[in-house]
Amino acid sequence: MSYLISPYAAIDEGDNTLIIAAAHVLGATLLTHGLRVSTVESCTGGGIAQAITEVAGSSAWFDMGWVTYSNAAKTQLVGVPAELIAQHGAVSEAVVRAMAEGARQASGASWAVAVSGVAGPSGGMPEKPVGLVWMAWAGPQGTVAEHSYWPASRAVVRCQTVYRALSQINTLLLASAGHAPVP
Repeated sequence: MSYLISPYAAIDEGDNTLIIAAAHVLGATLLTHGLRVSTVESCTGGGIAQAITEVAGSSAWFDMGWVTYSNAAKTQLVGVPAELIAQHGAVSEAVVRAMAEGARQASGASWAVAVSGVAGPSGGMPEKPVGLVWMAWAGPQGTVAEHSYWPASRAVVRCQTVYRALSQINTLLLASAGHAPVP
């Protein structure tokens, strides 16, 4: 049986209950379909991988993760072209797409999730304010990207991002497998 989890939820600072639940649901979905996932993270600093590895047995469906906080790491570890970062900035659709696709290729995983954002409290600009996060999910049928904006504390921005990354990859997995989720 496949389960759909809410793609958006209000996550309170310090409460990881929904995040860990999302990781459990993702793990069950991946196991059911014999798939694996990898992560490449910037603003969450490994938070997605941490949530995944909170689930006992996640080694059966979690392949590897990278924390690519610097632009150089994005280029060196997952092959994001430096020119792409220079042209669009690290917090952009083009860069997170390249991060997700590079992670999927480097790991050989079925799916990869990438995040890059401005968690704050500083570092924002008018066109890329604190709370802006770009996310991408690369899978067998291609790559999907979206941005979210959470005008909140650094901790809340990071928690919301981790939750959204996990819940959305589960939704995309179910859709690509042609299964109707149980609400």
